[in-house]
Amino acid sequence: MTEAELAKFPGYSFGQAFTTLKCQSSLYLAWMEKRFRNHGGLVRSEKVSNVWDLHGKYDLIVNCSGIGSRNLFGDLSVYPVKGQVLQVHAPWLKHFIRDGDGSTYIYPGIGSSTLGGTREKHNWTLSPDAKTSKEIFDRCCILEPSLQASKVIEEKVGLRPVRSAVRLEKDLMVKNGHQLPVVHNYGHGGGGFSVHIGTAKTASRLVEELIIDLRHIQTKSKL
Repeated sequence: MTEAELAKFPGYSFGQAFTTLKCQSSLYLAWMEKRFRNHGGLVRSEKVSNVWDLHGKYDLIVNCSGIGSRNLFGDLSVYPVKGQVLQVHAPWLKHFIRDGDGSTYIYPGIGSSTLGGTREKHNWTLSPDAKTSKEIFDRCCILEPSLQASKVIEEKVGLRPVRSAVRLEKDLMVKNGHQLPVVHNYGHGGGGFSVHIGTAKTASRLVEELIIDLRHIQTKSKL
């Protein structure tokens, strides 16, 4: 940052300023789902308690269940990191601000600005905490004093599915002589929107490979 830019943040001796892209998930996900449907995709909403309940209904399963993989696939290495943010009305904000390790941030969006945040390991609570909301608001107001005039629209909570690394692999599950082909793609933590296109392309390639593997197995069994 230039001296003039840094002067806006008293107490800081170093900073970086740059232009980047911002993905607003509430709009992006809706667009992705519409695109999927327009290409012939079918969306069904139902609860799956046992992945083997899907056996015989589908040829292949792509597992993007995140923390749900603990119960569905017995992966206890994936755990939640709770994040809490505030949505505020502050249309005058035009630039994002991110402090230190990223625990405090201000991200202007199309309809509102997002103030954050928290990283609470192994916290499964999905309800917002009033004390935490105040702490987030106060921290962000130090970075951007004009936020004192903003109005809080909503408190939001999410659980990041964290593990040592993203699980991105083929898995041919076997039970009582039955096979269940699975491609895993989960454990992105808080970086899902940063790497989602790359992991989705890799998962798609793995699906193609698994289909070829299954055809080869079926051909051998017939012989």
